[in-house]
Amino acid sequence: MLTHEHGVISPRKNRGDPTIGPDAVMTMIRSDLDRIARGVSARMVSFSGSQIFGLFEAALPTGASISIAGPFFGSPHAVAGLEKLIALGARRIWVLGWCGSLDSGVSTGGIIVPSAAFSEEGTSRLYTAGRVAPAPDPGLLALLEAELEQRGIRAAKGPVWTTDAVYRETPAKIRAYRTLGALAVEMELSALMSVAVFRSVALAALLVVSDELSPTGWRPGFSDRRLAGGCEAAGAVLTALAAGAGRISSQETESQ
Repeated sequence: MLTHEHGVISPRKNRGDPTIGPDAVMTMIRSDLDRIARGVSARMVSFSGSQIFGLFEAALPTGASISIAGPFFGSPHAVAGLEKLIALGARRIWVLGWCGSLDSGVSTGGIIVPSAAFSEEGTSRLYTAGRVAPAPDPGLLALLEAELEQRGIRAAKGPVWTTDAVYRETPAKIRAYRTLGALAVEMELSALMSVAVFRSVALAALLVVSDELSPTGWRPGFSDRRLAGGCEAAGAVLTALAAGAGRISSQETESQ
């Protein structure tokens, strides 16, 4: 069983913090944060965690709102952000990140829908003690797949490998995680998925391939135009889903 004993320091909504809507988009990369925030005319929000990450809020015509947060780097940073977002009111979290492809069939700019995450980071086990396999919320995952299909966006679906050490992605580890079926490597998802389970919130993600790894070498794609295109497409999907879910929540609230 999971232990829900409270930590000595608990995430909380402090005096002066905003109450945010149930839908939040977490972006790992600054350029994605800026583009999504501009695209929905979001305004920056001041809160007690502003020194840790940026928070933006966009009002929808329905009266609901979505929040955009980031950037984050690595599991401890991303988890601290997720805990704060949950304390402020987030209940559905849509994650956008970058990853290194381990599969020759998924190249730079390609989009991956993580179906699970293999943890090689130190944060998730402090929430689940390794008793829960990190995975996305099934309902949000289904919405993601449906939205991608509706937009005609091809995406690979499968597990990913989460690591704390970007410079320790060795040939042996790449081969081992490929054997397990991992499509890519990144630095946050297994921890974020574990916290979502622990806190009883829903979370799902899209990853965009920024570079390609194999046991014989590394092919960076950070300046590749395909990366920018993949990020724009993935961000549009997540923003639309967050806005759509927010619309539903607003209507449900009004009907009660």
